[in-house]
Amino acid sequence: MSEFEVETDLETTATIKLYYDLALPKDSSGPLPLLIAVHGYGAHKRHMMREAKLVVPDGFAIASLQAPYQHFRATPDGYRVGFGWLTDFRPAESIALHHRFLLEVISGLSRRGIADPSRVILYGFSQAAAVNFRFALSFPDLVTGIVAVCGGIPGDLETNPAFKDSPAKTLYIFGNDDEFYSNEKFAEFDRRLRDRLPNYRSRQFAAKHEITNEMRDEIRAFLAGDFQ
Repeated sequence: MSEFEVETDLETTATIKLYYDLALPKDSSGPLPLLIAVHGYGAHKRHMMREAKLVVPDGFAIASLQAPYQHFRATPDGYRVGFGWLTDFRPAESIALHHRFLLEVISGLSRRGIADPSRVILYGFSQAAAVNFRFALSFPDLVTGIVAVCGGIPGDLETNPAFKDSPAKTLYIFGNDDEFYSNEKFAEFDRRLRDRLPNYRSRQFAAKHEITNEMRDEIRAFLAGDFQ
């Protein structure tokens, strides 16, 4: 049997396409407040666009982003393709890709006169909550508001040297019967976010890991009251 000298973790660079959908109100001219909707694990941009349309006030632009990591997920009708934002293999590279995606969407829509760069709100569900918090704390001058639903927070929230103080108005929403996070864990997340973000509020609902109509009403009021 031959003997080998093995080099590991060699790399090359490839270009991938990152996809998003854009919805603009009819008979409105920019620049408009921009709601960037970011789906959870296993979902897709069409799902989060539907959710964004249910909460967005009049006069907002919506950009719904699709995560780069596709996989098959089981559904009652068979397997379907879903998408995710993070992997266990080199997660820092996944975070950097999410950052680059948001930076290019914000700058591109601002250059086109569609988005008002002083009114950019991140709306994330589940897995997207933590990556959105990471972006907002890494680029605090670019994010005006944060809506996070049923998601976690960065594990290094207090210790990451890249994080800066964020003035973003923040709404954190979670359920009392979530399948993935206990009430104790949500209470911990709530406390840590409250200590880190000065313009922060939260609310717990009678819900599982989902976005309910009551939650949608809360988000709609938050967006209408602070960003129109």
